[in-house]
Amino acid sequence: MVYIACDHGGLDLKSAVIEKLKIDGIEVTDLGTNSEQSVDYPDYGFAVGEKVAADKNAKGIVICKTGVGMSICANKVRGVRCALCVSADMGRLCREHNNANVLALGASNTDIPTALDIVDAFMTTEFAGGRHANRVNKIISYEERNG
Repeated sequence: MVYIACDHGGLDLKSAVIEKLKIDGIEVTDLGTNSEQSVDYPDYGFAVGEKVAADKNAKGIVICKTGVGMSICANKVRGVRCALCVSADMGRLCREHNNANVLALGASNTDIPTALDIVDAFMTTEFAGGRHANRVNKIISYEERNG
């Protein structure tokens, strides 16, 4: 399951990502927005973060103009490791090394073909574990102590 949301600046990219995920046979839940009317991105970043945090098998994708605001919001939710990626290599490495469970994309700084490559890398890469697990566990422990 992939939970996806955007603000008004990410509608076109969100539509393209949803279409790609569905073609790939991945179940998608669209949490909005679905209009060009101005909305507050935190509402959507938090919504995706909460869904992903509640379902350990889920992933999330958040989209705004730059991806920065959405990534900040998603990362405020305990249990979320959101990575703002601008290349497929980053999409792969955030999963492989950081076990990221939410991907943030910027609609104004990432063209659709590149964004779809990033999504593909994010969705098809598994966490490597090993020495990376120790590092991710440190993040989780810190969050639990200070969260």
